[in-house]
Amino acid sequence: MRFEHEIIWHAYPLGFVGAERENPIGAAVQHRLPRLERWLDHLVELGANALQLGPVFDSETHGYDTRDHLRIDPRLGDEDDLRALIAAAHERGIKVVLDGVFNHVGRSFPRFVAAEAGDPEAAAWFRRDGDGWADFEGHASLVVLNHDSPAVRAYVIEVMRHWLDLGVDGWRLDAAYAVPTDFWRAVSDAVHASHPHAWLLAEVIHGDYAAFVAESGLDSVTQYELWKAVWSSLNDANPFELAWTLGRHRDLVASFLPTVFVGNHDTTRIASALTDERHLPHAVTALLTAGGIPAIYAGDEEGFTGVKEDRAGGDDAVRPPFPEDPSGLSPLGEPVLRLHQRLISLRRRKPWLVDGVYEQVRLDDAALVYRMTARDGRDAIMVALNMSDRPIEVPLGDGERILEGGLGAHEAAVIGRD
Repeated sequence: MRFEHEIIWHAYPLGFVGAERENPIGAAVQHRLPRLERWLDHLVELGANALQLGPVFDSETHGYDTRDHLRIDPRLGDEDDLRALIAAAHERGIKVVLDGVFNHVGRSFPRFVAAEAGDPEAAAWFRRDGDGWADFEGHASLVVLNHDSPAVRAYVIEVMRHWLDLGVDGWRLDAAYAVPTDFWRAVSDAVHASHPHAWLLAEVIHGDYAAFVAESGLDSVTQYELWKAVWSSLNDANPFELAWTLGRHRDLVASFLPTVFVGNHDTTRIASALTDERHLPHAVTALLTAGGIPAIYAGDEEGFTGVKEDRAGGDDAVRPPFPEDPSGLSPLGEPVLRLHQRLISLRRRKPWLVDGVYEQVRLDDAALVYRMTARDGRDAIMVALNMSDRPIEVPLGDGERILEGGLGAHEAAVIGRD
């Protein structure tokens, strides 16, 4: 299996390094990627072993309006800077995943410039919408590629192989849900044939996740259903929503390993999404005891706050600049960091959690208690999420003890044997 025991730390580089909002053609190279190298030891101390980077390729503004997939964004640095970051990560046993934006491009993408100038060969690269060009979800600056074009398919394969040859270990495929699965099947078959180790993660929000994976040949999808159920159930004191979603998640894990998360570069920070800060340990506990591949959005492990707003610049609060190195972090985030570390340590001691089997033990208005069992039946833990104002009781079996947390009001606990 390409990714099985990875725990991802996900960073949005342009925000992380405080890059300029605009990237004019011909801008001078700013060597800022080395700042991320200074955070690799923090990643290791957290317990993670994979670095997922947001867009690093030459783009017009936010990284998702790509201008050149084969050039590093000059606001971040150059190819040598990325090579050095990959080498430093690999020295620490950290895999590196890049963000591939292959549904759409920016309007200064050279072939689109040629298409607008009347080049019919270039025009065949882009999808039409009536007399104009199709755009991505109403964003006129994002021009949709024509995924029926053999030239587009060959280009995407070429780009992915280029950076895999340079040393990256996988790709997150942006807006993969908007691209036909037969396109992804052709791409994934070609990429896996030349780079069998490459892990391919699809951004999928709604729909039949298992069918998408089966049809596309990609390895994983973003588990937005579980993300939504975690904060929504905690805010509404509705354990039933989370229990239902964990049951559906169990069925997904039986066929592939979804990528699970409670925050990313497109969502309000989990510490801000929750209306009661006492429930942050519940969210982190659910994330790190669920089956699948956990991804932690940089800063969430320190309790960062930030609300995503539906307006121009509305992502800025969840994509902030980081200090030059971890010494610049506030000590106020240390309790949240320690919680992540303890739960990741538990997950390392029980690696079977990656495809563990969920079973509901208790479900009522006060709490959700569930058991996660190894597929060979040789080990298990219980997870208790108390959403009420009163303590709950969970009888301990022979040799069982509380491994993390507690069972008081609004507390989360993990129970098992070590």
